[in-house]
Amino acid sequence: MARPSQISLLLATLVAFVTGALATVLPQPRPQPQPRDIDLPDFTADSFYSSFWNDGTAKVKYNNGPNGKYSVDWSGNKGNFVAGKGWNPGGPRVVDYSGTFAPNGNAYLSIYGWTTNPLVEYYIVESYGTHKPCSSPTDDAEQKGKVTVDGSTYEIWTKMRKNKPSIQGTATFPQYWSIRTDLRVGGTVHTDDHFKAFVASGLKMGRHSYMIVATEGQDSNGTSSIVVGVAPSS
Repeated sequence: MARPSQISLLLATLVAFVTGALATVLPQPRPQPQPRDIDLPDFTADSFYSSFWNDGTAKVKYNNGPNGKYSVDWSGNKGNFVAGKGWNPGGPRVVDYSGTFAPNGNAYLSIYGWTTNPLVEYYIVESYGTHKPCSSPTDDAEQKGKVTVDGSTYEIWTKMRKNKPSIQGTATFPQYWSIRTDLRVGGTVHTDDHFKAFVASGLKMGRHSYMIVATEGQDSNGTSSIVVGVAPSS
C-alpha cells in the first residue's frame, strides 16, 4: 500500500504533466496590434491604395507605378474615367503630391473620395481643364461658401447625382466640391480643413471610404503623371 507522502508526490507529478501538456496543445494568445493614428504619415512607401474606374467608353491607359507614382494617357474625346493613388480608408490627412497634368478639354486633378452613411462623393479640386466644375447651368450646383486654406481660396459647392454609378452601385447621392481658385499642380493639401469647411457649410459627411489623388477625364484627352506622398521640390 502506498504511503500518503507517495500519493501526494504522484498527484503533484500528474498535475504538472497535465498542465504542461495543456500549455503545449492550447493556442497561445497573439499580441494585439496597437491602434494607428491615420493622420500621421506612418505608412510605408508601398502601402498606397490604387483605384481605376472607366465607364467603358473612355480610351485610357492607366500605369500603376511603384510607391506613390502613377500616370494616365487618354484620348478620343469620349467617355469618363477616374484614376489615382491614395489611401483606404481616407480621411483627415496632410497630402503631399507633385507631377504634371496636361488635359485638353474637360478634366480634373483633385483629392477625390467617398463617404458612406451618408453616401457622398467629394472633390478637393487643385486644377482642371477647359470646364470649371459647377460653373454651367446644366450642373445645377449651389455654392455654399468659401474657405481659405493651403495657400488659396477654395469655393464650396454641392450638387445632386441621380441614379449614377457609386461605390454602392447605382444610387442617388450628393457631390461636395472644394474648388481652388489659384490652380496648381503639386503642393500640400490639408484635407481635414476642407472636410470641416463642408460640415460648416451644412454638408454632412459620413464614414470615410477610399481617398486618392485623382486624375479624371470627361470627353477629353490628355496626359497626367503624379507622385503621391512627395511635395514639389523648391
